[in-house]
Amino acid sequence: MTTASPSAPGRLDRALDRIERVGNRLPEPFMLFVLLTLVVAVLSSLMAAFGVTVTIPGQDAPTPVRGAFTGAGLEFFFTGLAENFIGFPPLRTVVTIMLAVGLAERCGMLAALIRLAFSRAPRWLLPYALGFIGVSGSVMADSAFIIIPPLAAIVFKAAGRHPVAGLIGGFAAVGAGYSTSLLITSLDALFAGITNGVAATLPSAGTTVTPVSNYFFNVASSIVLSVLAGLIIDRVVEPGLVRSGFPDTEAEPDDAADRKATNPEDPTAEPVSATVTDAERRGLRAAGIALLVLAVAVLALVLAPNSPLRNDTGGYLPKSPLLDSVVTLVFLAFFVPALFYGIFAGTIRRGADVPLLMGRALKDLSGFIVLAFILGQFIALFAWTNIGAWLAVSGAQLLEAIGLTGYPAILGFIVLASLLNLFIVSGSSLWTLMASVFVPLFLLLGYEPGFVQGAFRVGDAATQVMTPLNPYMIVLLTFVRRYQPAAGLGTVIAKMVPFVVPFWVAWVLVLTAFYAFDIPLGPGVGVRIGE
Repeated sequence: MTTASPSAPGRLDRALDRIERVGNRLPEPFMLFVLLTLVVAVLSSLMAAFGVTVTIPGQDAPTPVRGAFTGAGLEFFFTGLAENFIGFPPLRTVVTIMLAVGLAERCGMLAALIRLAFSRAPRWLLPYALGFIGVSGSVMADSAFIIIPPLAAIVFKAAGRHPVAGLIGGFAAVGAGYSTSLLITSLDALFAGITNGVAATLPSAGTTVTPVSNYFFNVASSIVLSVLAGLIIDRVVEPGLVRSGFPDTEAEPDDAADRKATNPEDPTAEPVSATVTDAERRGLRAAGIALLVLAVAVLALVLAPNSPLRNDTGGYLPKSPLLDSVVTLVFLAFFVPALFYGIFAGTIRRGADVPLLMGRALKDLSGFIVLAFILGQFIALFAWTNIGAWLAVSGAQLLEAIGLTGYPAILGFIVLASLLNLFIVSGSSLWTLMASVFVPLFLLLGYEPGFVQGAFRVGDAATQVMTPLNPYMIVLLTFVRRYQPAAGLGTVIAKMVPFVVPFWVAWVLVLTAFYAFDIPLGPGVGVRIGE
């Protein structure tokens, strides 16, 4: 008798199940980061006791690794505890934006808008549209991590698809493709400034890098990764969720009965209808007009000759108040239309309803706010001890000592960036450290700084969606637990795995094509100096 071999989907499901089981054996996120903080504290103290230092190219003196269990370390801990928490960047972003997004959700605007916009959209197109929006989402900076996934879940649910596939796919597309976009973003300007600053230290600095120096490469990467993300969501993630019986309906929150009793008009108290009512249409029209007026007002402010949103030279790049206002602009883009929607749709009847609805949104984030306390302590200690700098420079020196030359050296650089990205998820911090070593190194080998920067983008993005050190993984876990309260970090990490390797390989192949055919990565920026 012949035994049929296991199907490919079956083998993949079993592999992901094993990853999920192992990942879920990790402590709860709060305790995990307590332990990681202790590990960093002990390791840094040992390294400091042995006098470990790191020499960052461009600095005259070596930088010592500082110990947490020293006088200076204890002073850092006691004086910085509150600041490390309140100053935790994702906390500011998440709480601020979720106040507005929560109002838009609780007043019913998002549900009505999604039903109206996607009621006739073909189901098959949604994963690919989500891939495109997610990959290009870095135009909203880190805000994309907390805006796109929950909205994608609503879209998928409205179209009769698994909402968690939207959550997972949206987060993966944003994170694994974070360094690329069809639009010019603040990240382009930030990377360009770092690259030029390092390249200027050598006599032959190559072509000056600008925010559009990687634009052609970004466009090609965005298209390839968008299609790939759609394929993975459609052919791997969603079928896997269905086969495993993963819940596709939110678990009823503990305060559902209270919400219904205190506010019968609360759209989250009852299942959302598939039809758009006259009141909702009236609210959407008012929201659209309000958004248009807001856009015109912001545009007028931005284009004014003496606009306070311009930089000192009268422009917007490489840095300006406008580029620092993404969170504010996103907040207004949700809050103002939601306010007018609620008034005209009848879901906001009095002024007191606004803070009430916004407060309920924050209640959903209470778990993340608690976690942000220990996350802030860990990240601050990791930076203060200089262990991050030591890891980046030591890894770079190891790669240099191996003697790799030509394109294999570029691939080794990408691999190193991908590994370091598991520990240093801030792209600007990681590029600052790596550029100081590798831009001069590759300049001596004849590579344009803009090409090295493009290679860094590949390694900087794909792996950050599978490391628990990415603070937005906790945000995603919060959303996933709405459907599966027992989900842990292993659950979301396992769901990210199908994206990481395909994204990494596809992106490397795009870079390889630019290298092999000597295609400019952007206006005036080739692969090698002088070509």
